[in-house]
Amino acid sequence: MAACPSPVPDLREFRMIPFLERFCKVVEAVAGLLLLACTILIVASAVGRYLFTWPIPDAFDISRLLIGACIMWGFASVGYRGGHIKVDLFAELMSPRVRRIVDVFAWAMLLFFVTLLTWKMFERVESAMRSNEATFDLRISVWPLMALIWAGTAVTIITVLVRLYLVVTGRGELEHSESSEFGDEPNGDR
Repeated sequence: MAACPSPVPDLREFRMIPFLERFCKVVEAVAGLLLLACTILIVASAVGRYLFTWPIPDAFDISRLLIGACIMWGFASVGYRGGHIKVDLFAELMSPRVRRIVDVFAWAMLLFFVTLLTWKMFERVESAMRSNEATFDLRISVWPLMALIWAGTAVTIITVLVRLYLVVTGRGELEHSESSEFGDEPNGDR
């Protein structure tokens, strides 16, 4: 006789979602701190340049690398939350099951391309390290900032992989327009 599946959900599932939410909040905090540092650097350099005719050396090089890190760490957050802009021209015409299949395919493609991006970014970090690439004014090595960008892409792989797992297993939160079709409204209405 085959064992019946337990009607009680696995306790690991209840622990996984809060852990993922905390992990995502840490990723968002890193992205926010990087954006704050970049903003302070750009504003200070502009004020120094235009008010005191003394810009901060290497502000341009450092700020462009910080912006890259901000984008990649923000992308990691979007990878889990799925809050990016989507065009649902055809998705609204599909049944919920077909839409889920399309979502799985889309998240798998995103995982594939993020993995390629991470690989190429790692090669770029290695290249900068080997060639002693540095900023123009102060000759500061740029590979640590490039490694920060790479770390953002590596975290994106993790967040997209988790999101893909949640979508495949049906545990991922659906968009609001999809929630009513699955009966997942908070008050249980359809």
